[in-house]
Amino acid sequence: MMKVHYPSIVLALLAGGCSWLPSVGPDYRRPEIELPEIALPDAFAPTTNKTSTGEFAVADAAEDRRVLVSADTIRRWWNRFDDPVLSRLVCEAVSNNISFLMAQERLTAARWQLVGSYAAFLPHVDASLSGVRLEQGPNTSAMAGSGKTMHKSVFSGGFDATWEIDIFGGGRRATQAAWAEAEAAGWNIADAWVSLTAEVGAQYIELRTIQQRIEVARTNLILQAETYDILKSRLDAGIGDELAVNQSKYIVDQTHAAIPPLLAQEEKLKNALAILAGDVPGTRHGDLTAVARRSWLLEPGRIEKIPLDMIRARPDVRVAERELAAQVAYVGVAESRWYPKLYINGAIGLESTKSTKLFQRDSLCGSIGPSVSWPLFQGGNIYADIKAEEAKMNEKALNYELALHRAYGEVRDAYAAYTQEFHRRQALEGAVQAARDAVTIAKNLYQNGLKDFTAVIDAQRSLLSLQNELVVSRGQITQNAISLYKALGGGVEVQE
Repeated sequence: MMKVHYPSIVLALLAGGCSWLPSVGPDYRRPEIELPEIALPDAFAPTTNKTSTGEFAVADAAEDRRVLVSADTIRRWWNRFDDPVLSRLVCEAVSNNISFLMAQERLTAARWQLVGSYAAFLPHVDASLSGVRLEQGPNTSAMAGSGKTMHKSVFSGGFDATWEIDIFGGGRRATQAAWAEAEAAGWNIADAWVSLTAEVGAQYIELRTIQQRIEVARTNLILQAETYDILKSRLDAGIGDELAVNQSKYIVDQTHAAIPPLLAQEEKLKNALAILAGDVPGTRHGDLTAVARRSWLLEPGRIEKIPLDMIRARPDVRVAERELAAQVAYVGVAESRWYPKLYINGAIGLESTKSTKLFQRDSLCGSIGPSVSWPLFQGGNIYADIKAEEAKMNEKALNYELALHRAYGEVRDAYAAYTQEFHRRQALEGAVQAARDAVTIAKNLYQNGLKDFTAVIDAQRSLLSLQNELVVSRGQITQNAISLYKALGGGVEVQE
C-alpha cells in the first residue's frame, strides 16, 4: 500500500498558488449598461423639393439611394477612396509614426510588468558571501570577567529563501490587476491607432481641399485679370471708364492676395502628413502635389442605427472597462491585508572561522520552517486603504459609463454633421450656378451701359466666395465621414 505524505501534498498545493481557493475581494463582472434605442439624427438625402420654410425636403425611404455603411467599411474606411497615396500614408503612419511607436513601448512596459507580477508566486532567494574579523575586549559583555581578549574571524556564504503561500488570494488579485492593466495598455494602442488613421485622413482631405481652393482662386484670378485687361485697353484707347478700371484692378489684387495664405497652408499640411508618416518634413511633397479634376467626395452613406456592440468595442471604451477590472482586483489586494500571510522560510549555507575550511561538509548550516504574519492592529490603515480602493472602483465604474455615453454622443454628433452637410452642399451648388449667371448678366448690362461696373465686381466676389464655400463643403462632408468612422471605432482591426 502506498504511503501518502499529507503534509507534502498540502505544501505542493499551497506552493501551486492556491488557485483552488477562493480569493478575497469582489469578482469582476463587466457592467451591463443598456443604451436606449433613440432615433439617429439623420438629415436624410435632400431632394429638390422644398418645405414650407424653403428648406430642401428629404427623400422618403423608397427614394433614399444612400449606401448602407457596413462594419467592414468602417474598419478600413480609407479603402473607400481608392486612393493609393492615402492608403500608403495610413499604412506607413501605423508603422513609422513616432508617437505611435512611443505608445507601443508603453505597451511593452506594461507586458513586462505583468510578467513581473508572477514573481509573487515563486520563492525569493538571496545569496550572500561575507568575511568578518571579530574582536572582543576584556570589558565587553562577551568576555567580561575572563580578563582576555577574543580574536576571531568568521567566513560565511549561502542562500536565504522566502516563499509566500497565497492562501487568501492577494497575489492572485494583484496578477489579475496586472493582466487588466496590460490589456488596457493594448487597447490604448488600438485607440491610438484609430486616432492616428483618422488624423491622417483628416489632414489629407484638408490638404486636397486647400489645393482645390487654390485652383478656384487661380481660375477666378485669370478671368478677373482678363476683364481688367479689356477695361484697361479700352481706357488707353480713350473710350473706357477709369473708375471701372480701378475697381477691376483692386478685385484682381484682392483675389491675388488670397492665394499666398492658401499656399502656406498647403505647405503646412504637407509637412504635417510627413510627420504623421514618420518622415522628415519636405520628403512627401512629390506624393502630395495637387491632382487636377480629382474628387474625394465619397458616395453618400447611411447607418440604420448606432451599433451598440461597436460602441462597446471602441478602444477607448475598452480601456475604461479594463481599468475598472484592474481596480476591482486592487480591492481584493487591499482586503487580503486583513488576513494572515503564510511563509515558508529557508536558509542553507556555509560558516567557518577559517577560510580554508569554509567549503567542508562540517561547515554546512541551514534551516527551514513556516512563519505566519498577521496584522492585528494597524490603526485603521488597512480599513482606510480598502475604502479608498472601493471609492476608486466606483469612480472607474462611473468612468466606464461616461465613456459609453461620450462614445454614443460622438456618433450622433458626427452623423448629424455628416448628413446635414449634404443639404448645405446642395444649396451651395445652386448658389454657385446662380452666381455664374449673375456674372454673365452683370457684364452684359455693363457693356450695354445699363449698370456700372460695381455690379460686375459684386457678382465676381460672390462667385469666388460661393465657389470657395462649395469646395470647403465637399471637403467637410468627407471630414465628417472620417469623424463618423472614428466615432464608430473604425481604423483598426482589433482582436481580443
